[in-house]
Amino acid sequence: MSPNDDSANSERGCGQRLRAAREAAGLTVAEVGARLKMTSRIIEALEADDWERIGAPVFVRGQLRSYSRLLGLPVQPVQMASGVAPIEPTRLVPRTQTPRMQRIVDQVGGRLVYIVITALIILPVWVATQSHVAGIQDTAALLDLPADKLAANPAAPDPAPAEPSTVVASMASLPQRHAPVAPTLSLRFTGDSWVQVVGTDGHSVEEALLKAGDTRSYPAGEVGRLVLGNASAVEVRSNGQVRELAPYMRANVARFTVSSDGSLAPVSD
Repeated sequence: MSPNDDSANSERGCGQRLRAAREAAGLTVAEVGARLKMTSRIIEALEADDWERIGAPVFVRGQLRSYSRLLGLPVQPVQMASGVAPIEPTRLVPRTQTPRMQRIVDQVGGRLVYIVITALIILPVWVATQSHVAGIQDTAALLDLPADKLAANPAAPDPAPAEPSTVVASMASLPQRHAPVAPTLSLRFTGDSWVQVVGTDGHSVEEALLKAGDTRSYPAGEVGRLVLGNASAVEVRSNGQVRELAPYMRANVARFTVSSDGSLAPVSD
């Protein structure tokens, strides 16, 4: 290429340079796209200086670089002729140093906030304590007793008249009636065991593989039937008493029903 050709190319646009070089090399748009693995639309946009069809500047510069290298053109002049500015690195803004006086003010402000919060917590407690002490002193003055003795036993009951004491004594002598304890069914596992618990209405209460150390407790009226795999590793208690599972076991699998009072019975075939 002669100097006259170089001066002519410098006056041409980026796309015209690429098109002229492609035609001089005897290549079609489709052939260039196949070699660069670009679509014909991108090649045409590069030769028409239509950067908006391509996308971000970083993509434009990259595709110009690939196209120029394919045609044997210098990359930098082509990119400069395109007018697409290179991507500049992000500028690091130096962090301004906080003045010493401002740091001191911030520290003092933080301590003042802490002091105020502490005062808001302690003040109500102190007021309540003073009110309690004042109440003890007033009671001691009314009864003509030393305040320190009254404070030592502030919950001492007032002398009660004889008749109410007699009534209280007679009421205390009455036998206490305890509410009946609802029957319960509990399971304690010393080994792994598969458990199936069926409710009295036929729905499944629980069905799982339980591990050694697990425990279960059910109201007796909730459980209707149980199946225990590895039954020798399960302790069954009904109403606090250990129940023997041997009458309900077959091949170390226990099947039994539970009545509303907590008693066990074999499953009827």
